[in-house]
Amino acid sequence: MAAESPFSQHTRAAALASMAETPVDVLIIGGGITGVGIARDAALRGFRTALIDKADFGAGTSSHSSRLIHGGIRYLEQGALHLVLEASHERRVLLKIAPHLVRPLAFLFPVYRGSRVPAWKLRAGMWLYDLLSAFRNVRAHRWLRPKKVRRIEPSLRERGLVGAALYYDAQTDDARLVLATARSAARAGALVANYVEVSTLLKPDGRVRGAVVRDVLTGETFTIRAHAVVNATGPWSDVLRRLDDPEAKPLLRLTKGAHVVVQRRRIANEHAVTLLSQLDGRVMFVLPWGELSYIGTTDTDADSSPETLRVTADDVTYLLRSANAAFPDAHLGAKDVVSAWAGLRPLLRQDDHANPSQLSREHRVVESAHGLITIAGGKLTTYRVMARDVVDRIAARLHELDGRPVAPRPATDLLPLPGGEAAELEVLVEAARARGAQEATARHLVANYGSEAAAILNYVDRERSLGDPLITGRPEIWAEVNYAVEREMAMRVQDVLIRRLHLFYELRDHGNAIVTAVAGRMKKLLDWDDSREAEELRDYFKMVERGRIKA
Repeated sequence: MAAESPFSQHTRAAALASMAETPVDVLIIGGGITGVGIARDAALRGFRTALIDKADFGAGTSSHSSRLIHGGIRYLEQGALHLVLEASHERRVLLKIAPHLVRPLAFLFPVYRGSRVPAWKLRAGMWLYDLLSAFRNVRAHRWLRPKKVRRIEPSLRERGLVGAALYYDAQTDDARLVLATARSAARAGALVANYVEVSTLLKPDGRVRGAVVRDVLTGETFTIRAHAVVNATGPWSDVLRRLDDPEAKPLLRLTKGAHVVVQRRRIANEHAVTLLSQLDGRVMFVLPWGELSYIGTTDTDADSSPETLRVTADDVTYLLRSANAAFPDAHLGAKDVVSAWAGLRPLLRQDDHANPSQLSREHRVVESAHGLITIAGGKLTTYRVMARDVVDRIAARLHELDGRPVAPRPATDLLPLPGGEAAELEVLVEAARARGAQEATARHLVANYGSEAAAILNYVDRERSLGDPLITGRPEIWAEVNYAVEREMAMRVQDVLIRRLHLFYELRDHGNAIVTAVAGRMKKLLDWDDSREAEELRDYFKMVERGRIKA
């Protein structure tokens, strides 16, 4: 098991000081899954690497996904066989290097008479899906007759049921996958900092050679000089490209994906269920998440900026009506929605008149006339491939610059992410229970931290009160707040409650009942004054208000 590695406000301060003092080989702007993947790959090749994000790691699109690592069964309809093949391989890799964060999940895909996708076509697609994964998926698919479908998923609509495919993909904690990858990059030597915003790109000789940046938390401004600069800002990519070239034509077509969360007992799904919406025929999911289920996703052209994006009443109506059609006894209404989220997919711009669901999930690496490298498009599952392609471009750039040998590609497919060093998760659960953790807490810690669950319990050994639950009846404990600050670079209350612990999405009050206590603990850990603590609370309550669904 790897030793505990600090990843805290002190790590951040040291990284910023080092970035400002000494030029780097590559500056990566954007700390979503693609940016942190690039940082990890580049640092493992021995490049002096810096990564910054204007908010928290994964705070944009990367923590607002469908939380799936999948080959993309629906991409078969589009003929995107290469993408499915690539994604299926990446699913195997991530199941291996992050077994605590990427978990196999059984999916049921029912077919009804008159469906847009008839049974024969789905059965053929499933064989192709297994073939493209080289028959090395978790398990091969099976075709189930209606009676068997009703037995294993009794709440599904029975009328017109022809049968269903049972197949396997994987589910992930998207926000924690980003965080683990960022920490892996830092372990490899990358200088990593959240809450650092770019104000200007440096072009001392007409080429992009770094950036003037501002520490969002302190207001301090400084310069980072770099041989190569990468734009990995997802939905903000075109905005950053216009800092380089005000006349740059858009690369992206942004589409909105919304999800709603309900109590699982209300919809009563036993499996993850892949559906063709009765409203418009597009593919969507009902996915289990502990005692909750989330329903998604919409796929509509975005009509707002990433900063103002929100789930609307129309989004909720579409998702609930689609779920109710598939689970007719659920009778879900707006009052059943525990929480909701929406993210923007930064898809490559193609035919502006194409249906958003038909847009390619392929990616492109684009270099501007001034040398700014932009990674555009792609999907969560294939982030490691996207990172590799970008760092190949950087390696070639650095070779041209100073003749250094082209570094070999690192084995990013073999090196476990933090917490992923042990694949036998049940052994870790038993170890946590042996140290006094309740069953639910032991399973929660292992599912979120893997082999690093022991590090959480080390805090409890030093201070018994840190083993108390954050909320009575739930598995989260106070030690996780300390860990988030000292080992996961949580700098703000929202970092802890939204992306580290997910309580914002799993509680009806979005964490309002405990936010004051959490802010009080962070005040001590981060040495805040009263004014900063009050600001954190105000900002969190604004986030809660923004998360409320309005027409």
